[in-house]
Amino acid sequence: MELFITRPLPDPVLAEAARHFNVTAREATTPLKLGEMRAALALYDIVLPTLGDLFAAEVFAEVPQPRCKLLANFGVGYNHIDVAAARAAGVAVTNTPGAVTEATADIGLMLMLMTARRAGEGERLVRAGKWEGWHPTQMLGLHLGGKVLGVIGMGRIGQAIAKRAHFGLGMEVLFHNRSPKSVEGLPARQLESIAAVMKAADMVVVAVPGGGDNRHLIDAKALAAMRPHAHIVNIARGDVIDEAALVAALQKGRIAGAGLDVYEFEPKVPEALRAMENVVLLPHLGTAALEVRTDMGLMAVANAVAFKEGRALPNPV
Repeated sequence: MELFITRPLPDPVLAEAARHFNVTAREATTPLKLGEMRAALALYDIVLPTLGDLFAAEVFAEVPQPRCKLLANFGVGYNHIDVAAARAAGVAVTNTPGAVTEATADIGLMLMLMTARRAGEGERLVRAGKWEGWHPTQMLGLHLGGKVLGVIGMGRIGQAIAKRAHFGLGMEVLFHNRSPKSVEGLPARQLESIAAVMKAADMVVVAVPGGGDNRHLIDAKALAAMRPHAHIVNIARGDVIDEAALVAALQKGRIAGAGLDVYEFEPKVPEALRAMENVVLLPHLGTAALEVRTDMGLMAVANAVAFKEGRALPNPV
């Protein structure tokens, strides 16, 4: 079978793929263009895409009988793939859950601490040579110990962040989930609405899947429920937060700060966000550790191998 890998991946992943397939590995790090996606569906049995490769309905419409029968997505998020359109074209879709949980939770906790304690601002101060030395009222931030964490989306990653915050920092955990959720080993309380969580929390972390009904889930109304000293962190997908509404809330001092690893129009980041000292901006580092990206790639390849061998797909979506 012919396997097309859309981006450079760690060497162990490429080696494992080559054990099972005739592999074509694209060297560019940029997302596929429309013509490249059409060609991928027409020329290969399996495609291993990732974030930014926008397999929208129009792509499948232009290749109504694709040779490709599986999109083995590299990543847990798959909002860049129109799954319904893929299924209608006879193309299965898989993802890589589990492999990303702990690393993404680490980034979530890091952003919580960075925005609350003004770490980005402080680092820029030192690098600019403007630090004049310690004094008692310099760069006072928000101490997270004993504060309230609000988690929007209590899946694997949300729970992993909550456990770090509760057991590591002594934070009380409140959360909102679309359906009732029981969390083992963690004293966390589910509230009836996003607004209720936003209103009660000192720190809000967004950890829901991207796309679909979750687009702009955190809108101007939700942000208005937050208290002026509170911060928000997004390690989900950029379009889960209405970016324009977030900019307005920050500029008007309605919330104290934000920590962002993802953006609505990634890789474009609004100048307004880049200009604010109370915003921590990371370049989508959620899973950026070699062993994690290797595990993700091996999981994607395992999905492809299962398809090749006619076995049940380990991680269908």
